Amino acid sequence: MKSTDELMDELIKAHNISDYLKANSEYMISSELPTYLSNILQKKGLVKSAVIRKSELSEVMGYQIFSGVRKPSRDSLICICTAMELNLEETQSILKVAQFAQLYPKNKRDCIIISGIINGKTVALINESLYDNGEPTLNR
Repeated sequence: MKSTDELMDELIKAHNISDYLKANSEYMISSELPTYLSNILQKKGLVKSAVIRKSELSEVMGYQIFSGVRKPSRDSLICICTAMELNLEETQSILKVAQFAQLYPKNKRDCIIISGIINGKTVALINESLYDNGEPTLNR
C-alpha cells in the first residue's frame, strides 16, 4: 500500500500522466459515495437501518444518502461515520471520497469532533460536547 506522500512523489516525477494513472489505478479513489458506504457496511457486518438510527438523522434522509438520491452534508456524513463506529482515518477517507474537507485539528469544532471519534463517542455525546463548547451541533 502506497502512502499519499509516495503517490505525490511519483506524480511529481511522472513524465506521462497516463502511465502514472495506469500504474497506480488501485490507489485512486473511484467509488461513488453510496457504493463506498455499502462496502463498509458489508465489511463491518453492519445493518443500514441500525446505522441510520444511531446517526440521529431522519430515516428518510439516511436512506436517501445510502441510495445516492441525496448528497449528504459534511455534518450528516460525519454522523453516519460515527454511527458506523469508524475510526478517524476511516472517517477522513470517507470525507475525501465525498469531496469534503477533512477534519482539521486547527479548527475548534473539528477538534471536538475528532476527540469524540477517537474516544468512540456517539453522535449525541459529540453534539453535547459541541453545544457545551459553544459550537454548532452536527444535526443543527
